[in-house]
Amino acid sequence: MLDPQAQNLLDLIAARNLPPVHELPPVEARAAYRLSCEATGPAVPDVASTRDFEVPGPDTPIPIREYRPLGNAAGEILGALVYIHGGGYVIGDLETHDTLCRLLSNQSGCAIYAVDYRLAPESPFPAAVDDSLAAVRWVFDNATTLAIDPSRIGIGGDSAGGNLTAVSCLALRDSGGPRPAFQMLVYPGIDMHCTMPSHKENAEGYILTAETIDYFVGHYVDSSEYDDWRASPLLAANHADLPPALVITAGFDPLRDEGAAYADKLSASGNSVQYVHFPRMVHGFLTMSGVLDEATTAITLCAAIMRERLGSA
Repeated sequence: MLDPQAQNLLDLIAARNLPPVHELPPVEARAAYRLSCEATGPAVPDVASTRDFEVPGPDTPIPIREYRPLGNAAGEILGALVYIHGGGYVIGDLETHDTLCRLLSNQSGCAIYAVDYRLAPESPFPAAVDDSLAAVRWVFDNATTLAIDPSRIGIGGDSAGGNLTAVSCLALRDSGGPRPAFQMLVYPGIDMHCTMPSHKENAEGYILTAETIDYFVGHYVDSSEYDDWRASPLLAANHADLPPALVITAGFDPLRDEGAAYADKLSASGNSVQYVHFPRMVHGFLTMSGVLDEATTAITLCAAIMRERLGSA
């Protein structure tokens, strides 16, 4: 059964006859997504501080937003999560996920570093991968200046951000780079082929449709690159020796089976994995805690596991 609050949201969208993302040019789709996140999110909570700055990227500087949680003492060394937003590699930015990052920071007691990576189609694959990895490395390299503990830095993200989180963890392992203490994958897109059963079962009617996925994937990556593990981390040759993972999926989501398959792949490869399924939810629900109670539950769960993995040493 679809959650009644989620059904109410779908009914409202239908009643307003809002155009789907795939019918909009990317610039207009980005503006519409910002408005939808604002409309479905809760009141914006205060945090101890936020700070916007840029870090060196492979081609252009990468905007970052830092969050420090309420209740931390000045100069206190915190655990941290590098957060990589969702939006199909085409939409989403620091503003669409600002409230979520504030909630996660306050409830976990961790600093958050949100990454504003380059978007497609202006910057197609692998630009988002390169920017995410550069931002993660920068946070590790500057941990002392940032007043965070380099042994307690994790990476997390939703949807496309879950993909980029998984890829970053694989890339850091393979390059002998710093080892994240945790990875958080929320309804991640893990295989660009999009052929698992949930893609057919949930192709229409639940916000993220098959046409919208085609729009996102088509703008981001060429079909000749689907097998590249940096696009489809499920297809990486080796999934061993990766950070402990939290994987969350939603029942009425085309990406449901991909997330479950990745959780199983990580477990079968000997990693620590906590897999939590929200069977009555739709894709994207984590940013909708203003209208979906189960989104609040999921945020509380994420923050509790962040505190466990990244909290005080």
